[in-house]
Amino acid sequence: MTRVVGGSESRRTSGFPAELTSFVGRRDEAADVRRLLSAGRLLTLTGPGGVGKTRLAGHVAGQVARAFPDGVWLVPLAALSDEAFVPHAVNDALGVRNETVRPPLEILVDHLRERRLLIVLDNCEHLLRSCAILAGTVLAATEGVRILATSRHRLGLAGEQLFEVPPLPAPAPEELTPSAVESFPALRLFADRAAAVVPGFTVAEANQQAVARLCRRLDGLPLAIELAAVRVRALGVEQLVERLDDRYQLLTCGSPTSEPRHRTLRSAVDWSHELCTPQEQLVWAWLSVFVGGFDLAAAEAVCAGESAGSREEIAPCAVLDAVAGLVDKSVLVREEHAGQVRYRLLVSLRDYGLEKLNDLGEATDTRRRHRDHFARLGAEYEQAWFGPDQAEITERLRIDQDNFRAALDFCLTTPGEAQHGLRLAAGLWFHWVAGGIWGEGRHWMDGALRAGARPDEALTRALWAGALTSLVHSRSAAVLAGLAPVRTAAAADEELPVPAPPPVPAGALAPGRARASTAFVVLTRVELACTLVSRGRAAEAIPLCAEAVALCEAHGEQWARSWALRTLALAHWSAGQYDRAAEHTRACLRLPYTVRQHQSLARTLDLLAAAEALAGDAERAGVLRGAVDRIWHDIGGNPMDALRSGRPRAAEHHARRALGDHAYALAHRRGGRLTAEQAVAYALGEPREGVAPAVRTRAASTAGEGGASAGSPIGA
Repeated sequence: MTRVVGGSESRRTSGFPAELTSFVGRRDEAADVRRLLSAGRLLTLTGPGGVGKTRLAGHVAGQVARAFPDGVWLVPLAALSDEAFVPHAVNDALGVRNETVRPPLEILVDHLRERRLLIVLDNCEHLLRSCAILAGTVLAATEGVRILATSRHRLGLAGEQLFEVPPLPAPAPEELTPSAVESFPALRLFADRAAAVVPGFTVAEANQQAVARLCRRLDGLPLAIELAAVRVRALGVEQLVERLDDRYQLLTCGSPTSEPRHRTLRSAVDWSHELCTPQEQLVWAWLSVFVGGFDLAAAEAVCAGESAGSREEIAPCAVLDAVAGLVDKSVLVREEHAGQVRYRLLVSLRDYGLEKLNDLGEATDTRRRHRDHFARLGAEYEQAWFGPDQAEITERLRIDQDNFRAALDFCLTTPGEAQHGLRLAAGLWFHWVAGGIWGEGRHWMDGALRAGARPDEALTRALWAGALTSLVHSRSAAVLAGLAPVRTAAAADEELPVPAPPPVPAGALAPGRARASTAFVVLTRVELACTLVSRGRAAEAIPLCAEAVALCEAHGEQWARSWALRTLALAHWSAGQYDRAAEHTRACLRLPYTVRQHQSLARTLDLLAAAEALAGDAERAGVLRGAVDRIWHDIGGNPMDALRSGRPRAAEHHARRALGDHAYALAHRRGGRLTAEQAVAYALGEPREGVAPAVRTRAASTAGEGGASAGSPIGA
């Protein structure tokens, strides 16, 4: 589910998957969790794998959502292997973009400081230190944030409350009655899941003893019960119990020191594994290298064919058969994303598959095949990104982000693979830059260099792109200093435009640089235009931006076009051509990218508000400023960011003086009630409908008092 930024009726939960099966039992447990959550700000649900911690947390989150006006947010951590990425994962889940060089935890705290919301950190057990640091930092710096964590172990923070999630109650033989299935959640869960594979299945007098015995044998663990229930299609309940008894006895005899409930889950998973065909068992192990899900093409790339070691050769059609079989056996979960079918392994089943993969001695080879597949995808995406498929590629990268991280982690932790990691990380420059996660991209590139990779052309191009866009958002000394190695590395590369120091030389875009990719040509022109505008040379910036816009339009591209249009509008604004500035900001607002990316939307609306103010429409300027402030509040951004820093909001003051404080406040309040979509619709309406000429004249006349540079929407 997605929160609607700026909406008065925002959905209150985000990131929680749709419940494909019914939630059974847990009424008392849910009440206890709600009570503890209201009594303290940090609550950790503990318990063994498969006991239902995640499902209970999600259920409670939905129940308490109305108590948190800024929402309830799920942060899934099972896919992370690097503790350094916990703050990144939380920012991703909350939609907080970091387009600066600031640490992600610092950005997160700023976003949360004035908010009232609940963060659900799911599967913390392998990232305890980072989760504890994040939770402690956030809770110390905020008053309205609460954290609900799920973990097999406590976080160990002062003030942490613990709730051990119990197994589902199953009846003893003497407790069996005709209505036992309604009284014992374990029986109800088995009946519900069995009926899903065998329509009409019920727990009745004839089979309730067997079902109760099975649930007791499985210690009431929901995951184990669900794995057993799916077998009803192939075996009767009595046979299920017999098979499980045999398996359970062997297991408990062989592992006397393991925790009983973990032995039970292991028993159920072992049993599921034994019921798979040999080929399904192999594919299960190979698929465990995927993190967060995969599609059939990815499964075939990793599993089909032959490789080194003892790996068995398997045809692509056989991979499909094995995947279908694993779905039927409830080993794989089938999901749909934007009409595309994907699959994933539950955490416990993925862990089991990784064990089997290590036992086969094929972990390194299979992870390398996984890396190779996503490296190929990354290269394909880079070639196609600057074009009409940009939005689709962006969404695919978002869905597979955990797999790309896993591929990069393999490169940085496996001897001899660092160069591949550098190439992959640098090749994804467009993802790091356009996605507002440049800090993560630098993390991977720097890590590859530390692991022994040699700087190459791909790194140079990536650092150049990152430096260009970072300058737009932060003109700090740190960013400017970061350009030095880029200049050195680029000096020998004719394809790369070299950043020009002040003053801007006339030959900065000389024909000798013409072999640069279109994307880099556009980025260079836009950044040079920004520099020219900041130096009072807007007339020179306008043709550069117009050329960049034309290049983007010719390729059907949106991200750079949005940036170029906004810069073109800024140049016209700085030249005093306010109507032309408004025209280009509206063109920017018609791009789906601008509307989807709320920071871009806020900056564009802000520029339009400034243009409207100095063109004479003070009321529209006030409404748009109210909408901008609402968007910044909703996404946790700073309205005095790089787009507005260093100026006294002169245009806003013009509008305020034109309308008067009371009328301006009413207009601002009206804008603050608009959703993002309504604000865009308002901005694209008739520019000055119904505004008295006297008001326009007064606003326009005050524009000259400060001059264009005083009111520029971008810092010098």
